[in-house]
Amino acid sequence: MIVSVEKPNATQAKSAEQAQPDANKLVSNDQFTVPQNNAFGNTFRDYEVGARTDKVEQHYKASHINQTYDFVKKIREEYKKLSKAEMGIWECCELLNEVVDDSDPDLDEPQIQHLLQSAEAIRKDYPNEDWLHLTALIHDLGKILVLPKFGELPQWAVVGDTFPVGCAFDEFNVHYKYFRENPDFKNPKYNTNNGVYSEGCGLDNLLMSWGHDDYMYMVAKENGTTLPQAGLFIIRYHSFYPLHKHGAYAQFMNEEDKKNMKWLHVFNKYDLYSKSKAHVDVEKVKPYYESLIAKYFPAKLKW
Repeated sequence: MIVSVEKPNATQAKSAEQAQPDANKLVSNDQFTVPQNNAFGNTFRDYEVGARTDKVEQHYKASHINQTYDFVKKIREEYKKLSKAEMGIWECCELLNEVVDDSDPDLDEPQIQHLLQSAEAIRKDYPNEDWLHLTALIHDLGKILVLPKFGELPQWAVVGDTFPVGCAFDEFNVHYKYFRENPDFKNPKYNTNNGVYSEGCGLDNLLMSWGHDDYMYMVAKENGTTLPQAGLFIIRYHSFYPLHKHGAYAQFMNEEDKKNMKWLHVFNKYDLYSKSKAHVDVEKVKPYYESLIAKYFPAKLKW
């Protein structure tokens, strides 16, 4: 059964809008040192070497073949009902103890540790940006989609780099070769540079490959979070590596996207390079993050 969720009032919404952060005024302690190698001793995001290479490649093969325009439209319609569960943010964090990301060549730890590692690293460098700490904590919560209660989706429909469907697949996508087996690859409606979109239409108007990013964005927005827009942008596009690492699909960005991209670049360093085998003491940091959750979210959310 779904119960109504308390939405922020007009004053709260206006306050959140006025609090939209300015990346140009960001002050950092800059204590975080980017490591040379990942937890397995390899370079980060190396898809050619390492113990997880074969598993990761098979993941992307399945993703690139199955993530079609029609598939994404259909599954997004299903999940926007937010009818799978009702629970708080921290309760969801704890569920990620059961999830390991098959698409990640850099870490094979339960996902709750990745969330806390990235959040704590950002907290040290940007102590005054509490919304950014919380964004780091929750950015991957959508990975609960692999669990039975939330549909038990295959990992190719939950994790990994994201990309738009409905236009040509860019060669900067990891393991691009497997797109040739996607039905949309030869469809003249979808295989041109812009496809069904227009230049400058804004990223919000793109249909992105389905996964944890879009799902968590949907959950946060529909449950009335007061996180600034930059936080929602990070949640929705943090796996869109073809764009924020290589500049692919940039023709679709509008001015608001370009402003928010500055924040995504700040966040990405911590999301990627904080992964390690050194665990964060969950109980020690839990009270701080629970205070942030109470500040920016209702006690219970629809999922």
